[in-house]
Amino acid sequence: MWSVVRLSQVKVVGSGGRNRDDQSKKETLKVVHKHGPCSHLNEDQASTPTLAEIMSNDQSRVNSLQKRLRAKSDENVFESSKVTLPTESGKLIGTGNYVVTLGFGTPKKDLTLIFDTGSDVTWIQCQPCISCYQQQEPIFNPSKSQTYKNLTCNTPQCSQLQRRGCFTKTNTCIYGVDYGDGSFTRGFFATETLTLTGSDVFPNFTFGCGVNNQGLFRGSAGLLSLGRNPLSLVGQTASKYGNYFSYCLPTFSSSSGTLVFGKEGGPTNSASLKFTPLSTNSNEPSSYFIQVDAIKVGEQTLSISPSVFSNSGTIIDSGTVVTRLQPEAYSALRTSFWQQMMNYTMTQGVSLFDTCYNFSGHDTVVVPHIYFLFAGDVEAPLDFSGILFSTSPTQACLAFAGNSDASEVGIFGNLQQQTLDVVYDVAGGKLGFGTEGCSTPYSLQWGQMTPLKKNNQLVLQCWI
Repeated sequence: MWSVVRLSQVKVVGSGGRNRDDQSKKETLKVVHKHGPCSHLNEDQASTPTLAEIMSNDQSRVNSLQKRLRAKSDENVFESSKVTLPTESGKLIGTGNYVVTLGFGTPKKDLTLIFDTGSDVTWIQCQPCISCYQQQEPIFNPSKSQTYKNLTCNTPQCSQLQRRGCFTKTNTCIYGVDYGDGSFTRGFFATETLTLTGSDVFPNFTFGCGVNNQGLFRGSAGLLSLGRNPLSLVGQTASKYGNYFSYCLPTFSSSSGTLVFGKEGGPTNSASLKFTPLSTNSNEPSSYFIQVDAIKVGEQTLSISPSVFSNSGTIIDSGTVVTRLQPEAYSALRTSFWQQMMNYTMTQGVSLFDTCYNFSGHDTVVVPHIYFLFAGDVEAPLDFSGILFSTSPTQACLAFAGNSDASEVGIFGNLQQQTLDVVYDVAGGKLGFGTEGCSTPYSLQWGQMTPLKKNNQLVLQCWI
């Protein structure tokens, strides 16, 4: 199958997506892209990251994930006499992630957090800061909340931390999280009242109250963890939501998507929803592993041995932007795509992308569809925004990258997840994909190229 893309100087307005009003047994949060038009974190347009910055941060995250997945690290325990709070700054630049807004404390303070399926500890910035990055909302002040409480060093929650310490003078648990790009958070491990919606309030929610935080989180108040660890939001709300959540990630220019906790009334009702098994890895038990069986480009199923995918494995990750494929798989994808795009002029690669095109002079661009086939006969068609990534008003690149080594884990990133309903039935050990959960309009680049579905074609309308 092919997508026909027409180029014209017409401005397109409007938004779309499926309406989900049933709130009886599940809770829904609005999801927006951190740098999209509907994010209040993007009010300062000058701070919007460049493509090079986004891709640099994305590669740093991938490097960190690969390191974690290669070998199981020894538990790192801070001794009280060795606890340090570094003041060296991380990279104060943006990232291609998604955010949700929820409430902390009593009285409730609304905070906007990046949500991440690859993290286990939820944390926010807290006063008084030793060193904090700039965020849009006021930094949370625990002294003004009636329900905040530091955890002591001998609590079960403290012992579950991978990196922990103890401030012996007050017997207070200290947490630390380091990220692959040099970003970090340090602070007190505590409990607080968490409010998802007015009817879903969780007292004694365990989280990190960070007083020394630096890195790529600028604008947001912290990070919401959705990993498979008991400390994550998924684990702490399991008694109510049954280890079941789903999301639909909007494209950069569409209005919003959703993050849904609980099964009833959500995308489970979608007729297109199909499930593939989830598996685990002892090196990284909190990650969500899925089995890729094949990839299709247009009508062509690529000639890739199943062992290419199974030997190293693949995870799905909301915090990685660009999907990373095993070298042999990426080479096959790139070759097939190039063969089916031979009518267009290739141009120099940009950042992670090495298969790029200059569409100047073309009124119509025909782009092959790409499908991922997962175990259990699950076919996930990628949105146009997950096939081509625009780097300028007239140029775009194949939106994938290859790993440097065949032993490195594949990563199904958020760019390729856009507009799909992605359902995590963690208790049931399966992951579901449904089509067109938040599908219109699509985006190639923020504010420059917007493809609009029309008569089963993708019509690319430029406004610059």
